[in-house]
Amino acid sequence: MKYLHTMVRVSDLGQSLDFYCRKLGLREVKRHENAAGRYTLVYLAAPGDEAAQLELTWNWDAEDYGEARNFGHLAYAVEDIYAICERLQREGVTINRPPRDGRMAFIRSPDRISIELLQAGAPLPPREPWASMPNTGHW
Repeated sequence: MKYLHTMVRVSDLGQSLDFYCRKLGLREVKRHENAAGRYTLVYLAAPGDEAAQLELTWNWDAEDYGEARNFGHLAYAVEDIYAICERLQREGVTINRPPRDGRMAFIRSPDRISIELLQAGAPLPPREPWASMPNTGHW
C-alpha cells in the first residue's frame, strides 16, 4: 500500500492556492478540471516531496461545508483492489463504494473518515461479486 493524497474541499480556489502555495510554500503539481461534474482538482506537494500530495477539490457551485464536509478522504494505492476489499469485508468493514470498475473503492474508518482505495497501475477487469454490488451508505 502507498499513501497518495489527502483531499480537502475548498470554497475559494484562488484564496486557497494563495494560502497553500504562496504562504505555506506548497506547489501545484497537477490540475484536473471536469466541466460535466462542475469541479476542479488541484494537487499540491511540498518541494522535493511530490509523493505525498494534498488534493484541493473546488466544486464550482457554492456550498457551505461548515467544518464537517471540507475534509474529504485519505487515498491509498493498492496492489490488488479486489483482494484488499475481500480481506476488509471478512474483517467486518463495510465497502461503501465497491470496486465495480476494478479501479476504485471507498471504505470508512470507525470515526467515519472516508478512505479511497485505488488500484495501482491499470484497473483490474471487472468481476463479481464486486461488479454488481450496490453502494452502501455514503463516503
